[in-house]
Amino acid sequence: MTTESGTAARRTRLLWLVPAQFAAMVALGLFVTGAPVARRLLSTEDRVTDAFAAHRTPWADSATEWLSIIASTEGIVGVTLLCVVALLVLPGTPRWADAVFLGASVAVQSAVFLAVTMCVERPRPDVPRLDGAPPTSSFPSGHVGASVALFGGLAVLVWTRVRGPWRYVAATVLALVPPAVGLSRMYRGMHHPSDVAGGLLNGVATLLVVGAVFLAGRTRDADEGPQDGPATVLPAIPGSTADTSADTSVPASDAAVPGAREGGAGEGGPGRTAVVVRHPHGCGDDLAEQVRLDLRRHGYTEQRWTHTSVEQPCGTLPEECAEPGVDLVVVCGGDGTVRACADVVAGTGVPMALVPCGTGNLLARNLDLPLDPRDALEGALAGGDFPIDVGRVSGDDLPSTRFTVMTGAGFDAATVRDTSPALKARLGWAAYVLSGARHLGDPGMRLSVRLDGGRVRRRRARMVVIGNVGALQGGLELLPRARPDSGLLEVVLFDPRGAAGWLAAAGHLASRVVRGGAPADDGSARAPAGGRTVAGGSLEYFSARRIEITFAGAQPREVDGDTMAEGSRLLAEVEPGALRVRLPGAPGTVARDRAAHAAPDARDAHAALAAHERRGVHAGGHARPRPTHH
Repeated sequence: MTTESGTAARRTRLLWLVPAQFAAMVALGLFVTGAPVARRLLSTEDRVTDAFAAHRTPWADSATEWLSIIASTEGIVGVTLLCVVALLVLPGTPRWADAVFLGASVAVQSAVFLAVTMCVERPRPDVPRLDGAPPTSSFPSGHVGASVALFGGLAVLVWTRVRGPWRYVAATVLALVPPAVGLSRMYRGMHHPSDVAGGLLNGVATLLVVGAVFLAGRTRDADEGPQDGPATVLPAIPGSTADTSADTSVPASDAAVPGAREGGAGEGGPGRTAVVVRHPHGCGDDLAEQVRLDLRRHGYTEQRWTHTSVEQPCGTLPEECAEPGVDLVVVCGGDGTVRACADVVAGTGVPMALVPCGTGNLLARNLDLPLDPRDALEGALAGGDFPIDVGRVSGDDLPSTRFTVMTGAGFDAATVRDTSPALKARLGWAAYVLSGARHLGDPGMRLSVRLDGGRVRRRRARMVVIGNVGALQGGLELLPRARPDSGLLEVVLFDPRGAAGWLAAAGHLASRVVRGGAPADDGSARAPAGGRTVAGGSLEYFSARRIEITFAGAQPREVDGDTMAEGSRLLAEVEPGALRVRLPGAPGTVARDRAAHAAPDARDAHAALAAHERRGVHAGGHARPRPTHH
């Protein structure tokens, strides 16, 4: 039987082809510069460079200058860094294998190029040169090789990863950049034609080797996280709140509610009713039409559509749900729209399906849904209904409202509040990074924490986040033990002290991304007041059903990415199993699998409480007895 690790190991061995590539390039360079046969064959090269030098024009000088700048060391490094960051942080990502493929291609090509120029000495063409000559050999062309590695690599990613007819145009344009750079280098008197050919060969060989290591055998959606191999949906864990195999009976409180069914959505009778809540900006007309057709294909012949607005963040959903016979609520929008709809649907037993069309789509990410809207809907309609928890938050000047992802105060809320809507529309959630940089120097907050009515703990923090789920964009696990069906909320106090504290916190969070979750010992330590601390005390975690936070002064607050009025108090409570979500599989299966290795048994009193909750909670919030197996 072939395992993923064995396949990855065999692919990694292909990196030994890099020394062979270097040897072949050196042999080719020595042949070009030393073999009498080659000198006779390449004697016409000087005519090419002489012709370019004799027919230079101002507009061609300007155009080729830009091409040389794009393919220069600074240009290649800058564009590569931007592309790698974009692959890791922009919506619909992270694509770890793609990012590593692109960065490794540029790095490997550069290393082979530099090694070859140390073994091969070839002077540049004897014509007036328009650029300064670097102290390296003319063979092979470093500009051309680097442009093949970068723009050719981007062409490969567009061709293999992007859907739609425009990918052909984009891939073709990107693939034409290296030949254009080669012509510009000959025009400017920097390389012979054989040098350009050597650069093209070096770049193509690099793409073949690195692509075979990092891209071979991967599908378009195979690397949504740092794990190796194709993404899979794990079955529900027996005895968990998502397990429907052990107890197929529907609680009496749910049986009378239309749409509260455990079976797949595509197998019922005709004429079922779906209410579709559409964010007009996130869900365009083309996607809306596809949603309409997909629902009809799955038997939802009666559809009621409503649009969101500033005044009505969930449209007319309350009125629609007040009417009898609603079988499914479909939410086409981001986390803000999902929160507003969940506030209406939670507790009713009517299932909700997510069509992620927002900036962050954090709930969809944490439920392991595909981030492609159509794929997410198709998977949900073919899946089943699973109960997940929601939180309810309130405070001074903050009316009681439900949340599905996170609520908090301090640094994160100020970042959300000050993010430019125009920049957010252009860059997606990466715009939050730019906004957050402005608040790195904000002072900390003095606050007190009370968990489940216990004693008061006094702390200082830059940021407080209370979460129903724990993963952010880019695979960043801010709340590693948060699960959508645990019956608990998790809170983190973020308080780095000085540059060392910021580095420790960033290193801890980044290491979790690289590892794809914590190992059995995640480095946490018991805090003096009963919490869990990591990164030298920069992060402190607590778990509870009811969390009361009181601040010494008014602080910015946010709920699921929406800015709320400033205030000095947050009260968050969990509503176990209150929201039924239609999913391809059990909620958060990937996160649960990682957490199973990360959470020590009986770490504190709340670990036992979480274990009790995992035995099963239905939509009404009552524990379901765990069946006995013989």
